[in-house]
Amino acid sequence: MSDIRFSYLTWDQVITLHQVLNEVIPIHGRGNFPTLEVKPKDIIHVVTGQLIEQGIIVKDTRLNGSTASYILAKHNDMSHKDLDVMFGIELPSDQEFQLVKDVVLGCLLSFLPKDVKKENITLKILKEAYVQKMVKVCDKDDHWSLISLSNNTGKNIELAFVNSLRRQFEFSVDSFQIVLDPMLDFYSDKSGKLTKELYPVVVAESKYGDFQEAMTHLKHKLISTRKPEEIRGGGLLKYSNLLVHNFKPACEAEIKTLERYMCSRFFIDFPDVAEQQKRIESYLYNHFRGEEKSKYDYLMILHGVVNESTVFPMGDKRRQTLNMITLMALKVLGEQNILPNAGEVTCFYLPSPYFAAWGGSPTYYVTSVPPPTLFQPYHPLHFHVPDSMA
Repeated sequence: MSDIRFSYLTWDQVITLHQVLNEVIPIHGRGNFPTLEVKPKDIIHVVTGQLIEQGIIVKDTRLNGSTASYILAKHNDMSHKDLDVMFGIELPSDQEFQLVKDVVLGCLLSFLPKDVKKENITLKILKEAYVQKMVKVCDKDDHWSLISLSNNTGKNIELAFVNSLRRQFEFSVDSFQIVLDPMLDFYSDKSGKLTKELYPVVVAESKYGDFQEAMTHLKHKLISTRKPEEIRGGGLLKYSNLLVHNFKPACEAEIKTLERYMCSRFFIDFPDVAEQQKRIESYLYNHFRGEEKSKYDYLMILHGVVNESTVFPMGDKRRQTLNMITLMALKVLGEQNILPNAGEVTCFYLPSPYFAAWGGSPTYYVTSVPPPTLFQPYHPLHFHVPDSMA
């Protein structure tokens, strides 16, 4: 294959892809609605068939995001959460978006248990029961929609329907897309059986550009991107996530410049501190379920990047953001009941206005280490905890 963006999957990678597509993933229903037991290959097949039946042209289907990276580098301690499936479709007008939504919701009916009476279940009811979020973007360069199906453990099935999408990756390590159509065609042949001598030719693409360079970054946990100012939010939240999972910059000399672009774009897209907090809370909810103990480290890394690399805005707005992140970190410690070593306690006085966003006004913060330096003013009050209280 001459184009450096593409590569063929090996036998081991095809087997891993096969396992992912055949894994039963629960879609949890709200209230009294039952859990749907769904294999990715089945929901992709049903949705694709219904789209075609409704006259929508499906150009291809792809697996992308962390699951694609996991398949390509399974033996590199990679993990994956959301299952991100991208349907490349043609949408002449916004009306097709409504049709796509109706198709997906209608397909959920076929996965309901047989003993469930389906006659009175409307599409609206299915949406309320099984959809975690829905997104639609329609502008000059971006014309796509996303439907995320609920999973209580954070392993959502996310179905994206893309007519056009200018930016399809944040960093090189999440730039991979695996074309699923050869595997889906193979599954349609009931007599087909995967063997090392006979298996589908599956192609993967890196939207970063150079597939082998991106694979090197993935295998060695290196951070690299291009034009982060083009990414909504600048890629700042994802970048901090990579750092907390022990990824390192591929180029130390370049990363500070990239960080400044990330921070600038983040503040441009989310200028209001309340909206920033909402975005960060949503990111934590979607990406750290099952990793609660990493939340504090993540927020402190994010705090450090914003503190060191923000050139716009300066002054009060920057301080408000830093204080908001600090408060979120303190709240995480409180939720996890993380207490310091009682023999090495320091009590810091913190003026109550700093806690207004936390829903209360505590006076003292007890810890074995001081708060971040931006959390000023504070006054250390050292004291010894008697053994009877320790």
